[in-house]
Amino acid sequence: MSENYNNKYFVTGGGTGGHIYPALAVADELTNNGAKVYYVGNKRNMEYELASKKGYKFLHVSIKGMPRGLNPKFFWWGVKLVKAILYSIRYIKKYKPNAVFATGGYVSAPMIFACRITGTPYIMHDCDAMPGLVTRKLSRRAKYVTLAFEKAKKYIPNKHTIITGNPIRKQFKTISKESAKQEMGLDNSKLTLAIMGGSQGAKSINTVSLELLKEFTQELGLQVIFQTGKKNFDEVIEKVKQYYPAWEQDKNLIVKPYFDNMVTVLKASDIVISRAGSLSLSEICASETAPILVPYPHAAANHQRLNAKSLLENGACIYIEDAELEPNRLRETILELINNPIKMNYLKQNSSYMARTDATQEIAGLVQKIGK
Repeated sequence: MSENYNNKYFVTGGGTGGHIYPALAVADELTNNGAKVYYVGNKRNMEYELASKKGYKFLHVSIKGMPRGLNPKFFWWGVKLVKAILYSIRYIKKYKPNAVFATGGYVSAPMIFACRITGTPYIMHDCDAMPGLVTRKLSRRAKYVTLAFEKAKKYIPNKHTIITGNPIRKQFKTISKESAKQEMGLDNSKLTLAIMGGSQGAKSINTVSLELLKEFTQELGLQVIFQTGKKNFDEVIEKVKQYYPAWEQDKNLIVKPYFDNMVTVLKASDIVISRAGSLSLSEICASETAPILVPYPHAAANHQRLNAKSLLENGACIYIEDAELEPNRLRETILELINNPIKMNYLKQNSSYMARTDATQEIAGLVQKIGK
C-alpha cells in the first residue's frame, strides 16, 4: 500500500527490548497500513539501532531513568526531563502526528507529557503483570490503555483499558515449526531445547546449563540452541570448553551470544528455558513450546515473578526460582518432559492458548481510530 503522509504517527518506548519490540511491531503494522511513522527515543539506547535498521526516522530525546531520593542527581534529572518535554513538543509541532503510541518506560515519559500539553491523543501499552511507574502515573488521560495481563488492569486509572496481549512480530503467525527447524539446520525428528536469558543473558541460567550441554545433546539426544547473552559470551565459552572440549564439532549444539532471528529460534524449539520478561513470554506462547521459566529475582516491582506465575496459574509453564536452579533440578525437569510427552504437549497447548497473535493489529487499529 502506498504511504499516505496525511496519516502520521509517533511511536515511543525504549531502554529494553520489552519496550522496543512491541513499539516496532505496531510501527510496522501502521506502516503497512499506509502511514508515516516516526520513532521517538534516546539515540544512546538500543532503540536507535533497531528503529534505524528498519528505516524509521528517529527523533532523539535525552532522558534516563529517574534517580531515587531527593538529591542533586534528582534535580538535574528534572532539568533534563523538562528539556526532553520541550523537544517533544517541538517534534509534535513540526511533524503534527495524528496520534502517539507509547510502550511505557522512562523514554516515553517526555512525549506523553508533550501530548498532554499539546492535546495530542495517545495510547499507552504495558507489557507486565505489574505495570511500570510511567504507565501507572501517566495513563489516566490516555485515550486507551492496552495491557498484556488481566491482573494488571487493577493498577490502571483509566476506564478505557483493554487486555490485548503484547504486540509481536507477524512472522510468529507465518513460520511453521518444521520450516523454522529447517532454517536453523536442525533435524525435524528430534526435540529442540532453547536456552535464553534475554539479549544480555542470564548468569544463573548460563552457569547451570553449560554444565549439562554435553549430556543434553549426547545422552538425551536433544538439539540445543544456547543464547548466552552478549556480555557473558566469552566467559561462557571458556567454561563450555572445560566441560565439553569437543562442543564445536557437535551438530546438535548451536551457541551464540545473540540471535537476530529469535522468531526462528523460538518457533524451532519444543522446550524453552527462559527468564520471564513479558515480551519473551508472549513470543514463547506464540511458538508452541513448553516453557521452563526462571524469573529474574531482582526485576523492578517483582514483575518477572508475577509474569511467570500468570502462566503457571494457567498450566502453561514449569516455574523454578532462581535460587533453586541447579544442575540436578534442571536435568530432572528436562527428563520429565522428554519422558512424559503428554505433559509436554499439555504445556505447549496451554501456552499456545495464552498467545494473543492479533494484538498488533488490534492496537494499531486503536491508534488509527484515535488519530482520525
